[in-house]
Amino acid sequence: MSLLVTGSIGIDTVETPSGMAKDALGGSSIYFAYAASFFTPVRLVGVVGEDCPADFLEPMRRNSRIDMAGLEVRPGSKTFRWHGRYHADVNMRDTVAVELNVLSERGPDIPQNFRDSKFVFLANTHPALQEQLLSQLTRPELVVADTMDLYINNERAALGALLGKLDGLVINDSEARLLTGRSNVVAAGLEIASQVRRFVVIKKGEHGCLLFCGQKVCAMPSYPTFNVIDPTGAGDSFAGAMMGYIAASGSFNHDTLRRAIAYGTVTASIGLEGFSLTRFISSSRGEIDTRFAEFQDLVRFWS
Repeated sequence: MSLLVTGSIGIDTVETPSGMAKDALGGSSIYFAYAASFFTPVRLVGVVGEDCPADFLEPMRRNSRIDMAGLEVRPGSKTFRWHGRYHADVNMRDTVAVELNVLSERGPDIPQNFRDSKFVFLANTHPALQEQLLSQLTRPELVVADTMDLYINNERAALGALLGKLDGLVINDSEARLLTGRSNVVAAGLEIASQVRRFVVIKKGEHGCLLFCGQKVCAMPSYPTFNVIDPTGAGDSFAGAMMGYIAASGSFNHDTLRRAIAYGTVTASIGLEGFSLTRFISSSRGEIDTRFAEFQDLVRFWS
């Protein structure tokens, strides 16, 4: 089934305890699309500036399961740039520099032949822009979005208007607390779940995630990874694999969603073992399935 993602495409400089990657391919839609492509074909919608190097997106173009027809190269604009530095504890990072550039302008148009997409992910951007992109689609079956503290703090009304039009929301635990004002993450998740149509996933980094579907709560641990090279994009990779699995299944129910977040967990654990997309490029669906089987055995508590 058709899966569409729209979000940022960026030129990243990343510093971690393992090293540094300068002018690397990044952005929410990039990590999402590549992770999702292990499960289903993906339609990518995004915008870069005319300064984007000609071969910069070659890893995406070489992936036959990613349709890049929704890419806009905007004359006179500059590509989004981000420079981050991770601490020895890679759960903590500082933003050294950020240049919104093209992301501060109007959003991209969704191509006509993409507008029938049934599964849609609106990656992190201004909620009014997410709603504008959603309005271009004909009849999506499942719409999921991401957001961040900037918009929770400064665009509360627009975000609140968007929530009721979403089937699902994927955020981290600090964002969930900020959005609801609740210190208990379970209480926060249940409250947000009542504001969207189907489910909420709250990411907790190395501590896994929580799934809220109506009044049902599912706790999923993380896959134990010791070779963490670059955690940039791990949350987007998680969401990509999750949505990719759902779209490939062609149906939506609680059991499908539980397996989807498990696949999201193991796929993200592979991506963070290298800078940018390097680890994904050398990986395969077979490796993901092997790690998924190991993960199943790890979380099973009965014989």
